[in-house]
Formats: sequence, structure tokens, C-alpha cells
Amino acid sequence: MSQASRALAYAFETGALAERRAFFLRAEDPPFADIDCEQSFRPDFLKLRRATPRIENGTWPLGLVLMTKHKEENFANLARAWALLEPGGNLVCSGSNDDGAASLEKQVGKALGLGGTLSKFHCRVFWAIKGDAEPPAYWRGLAGLQPVGDSTWLSRPGIFSWDRIDDGSALLASHVPNDLSGHVADFGCGWGYLARLMLQPAVMHIDLIDAEHLALDAARANITDPRASFNWLDLTRETAPATYDAIVCNPPFHTGRASTPALGQNMIEAAARALKPGGRFYMVANRGLPYEPMLRANFASFETLADNNRFKVTKAIAAPALAPKAEVFRRRRS
Repeated sequence: MSQASRALAYAFETGALAERRAFFLRAEDPPFADIDCEQSFRPDFLKLRRATPRIENGTWPLGLVLMTKHKEENFANLARAWALLEPGGNLVCSGSNDDGAASLEKQVGKALGLGGTLSKFHCRVFWAIKGDAEPPAYWRGLAGLQPVGDSTWLSRPGIFSWDRIDDGSALLASHVPNDLSGHVADFGCGWGYLARLMLQPAVMHIDLIDAEHLALDAARANITDPRASFNWLDLTRETAPATYDAIVCNPPFHTGRASTPALGQNMIEAAARALKPGGRFYMVANRGLPYEPMLRANFASFETLADNNRFKVTKAIAAPALAPKAEVFRRRRS
């Protein structure tokens, strides 16, 4: 449980806030029972007993929102939460001071008015009563798909590199070969930038896989090719839906603000398990991350395709299929 979630529970335990039927955006452990939880990040979703990746309809007298470290995502979630409240309903937000909770509290107070606030566990909890005020148009706009810069790509807050093409992905894109074929996959597809490059003429099918449901919603808008399928999976603990001739990957390496190289290492292992014998794996990563031992342990060979002192692009080859024993015997006899 995060400190922000603990602070939220504290507000109800002490009676500062009263329990009512509620929804909870970016939900973690709910502070009481009668709560409809929304969690679009698969690892956190799997920890909840009852949740949905997206609350679309309905009205509630109480809404709970956990802040993330992303300002624009917080604005979007506040606008969505306000729309889900019934008139007179109470919107409660909780966030870490390190994630800008005090600043957001001031902005909510200015836009919607505050009904109360408390501080606990280095976090802020604050709430507003739904009246005639509305969230700013900018907040409401962020709740839907947005153009990525001046391109035709679409994305939204809450997705990695939601408003720009990530530099690492751009470098990897320049080294995706033009001879892909068969069944391919993008592990950690985001809003679909690399996957579209993989839809080459000889490719029969592509699986786009991501742990963030918001990313898949955007990817569906960006990629309408019938060869594409979209899979909401945590590849560090769930099995890929098929085996592949080629996989591309720009693996995550952060949990919150902390660097977590094990995430990328787990993705490398997942790719090795999901490749067909002799299949190809193309990965980009920050050059200082400790991935080479994992590549060496899980692939027949690997090589560096690019290194620009920030990112490194690696190509790895899965082990070939073992020859049947009878064939091995014949080779030895000959």
C-alpha cells in the first residue's frame, strides 16, 4: 500500500470523511467495502479482488482519486471523477507531497473549491463538494485521446511518453529490419508507435501487449489493421498469447520514481520464452542498465546494433530447435 493510500484510509478511520457508496480511480487497497475500483495498470489490477480497467457510466455520491506522479494524468482523472459524481457528491484526492499534492490541492481549490484537507504520511488528502463549478476545459480535454505533437498519432496521459515519440523508441525504429514475417509482437507496445512499423507485407499477425489498459485503448485508435490484436497482460507474471518469429521491446525500468532494472530483465526472459527457435528479439534500453548478463543467459547470441551514449539497441537470436535424436545419430554415423 502506498503512503497516499494509507493517508486516504486514515481520513476515513478518523471520521474526517464518511463512508458512502464510492468509486476509486487508480485504486489500491480500498479503505472500505462499498467501492467500485478502477485500475488500468495490470499488476495493480491483479492485486484487487474486484476491479475494472475503466469505469464508463454511473453516478456516485463519493469519488476517490489517488494521484500519480504525472500532472496531466491527475488533471484528466479529476475531470473524469467530477463527471461521475452526483450533484452534491464529494470528490476526495490523496497524493504524495513528492508528486506535487500541495500544488494540485491549490489548483483544485481555485477551480472547484475545497471542503476540507488533512496531512498525513508525507501526503495530502483534500476534498471538494460538487456544485455548479466545473473543472477547466483543459482538464476535461486531457481525459480523452490527444494528438501526439503535430502528428496523426493519438495518445493520452497515463501512458509512457504520452505526448511525444520517446527517443529510445525512435532509435529502435530506425533499426527494425524490413524483412519481418510470420507472427510478431510488440512487448510493452505503448500507444503503438513501433507496432505500426512492424506491420510489413510478410507479417501475418501482430500481438500488441501492454500492462497499461490506457495504452491499448490508444493503440487501437492508432492501428486499425486487421492483422493486429491487443492484449492486456503483465508479461513479468503472465504468459504471452503465442510464440513469435520476432519481438520488439522498449522495456519499462521504473516503478513509480524508483529505477527497477528487474522489470526489463523480466521482459527479456519473457521474450526468450515466447520466441520460436531462431526467432529475433530487438530491444532498446538505457545503455547503463544491466541487461547483457540476462541476454547472454537466455539467447544463443546477441549484438549491439546502435549505441548513442544514451540508448543501446540490441538484436538477440533465440536458440535454434534441437535436432531429433535419430537425426543426431545419423549425423554422428556419417
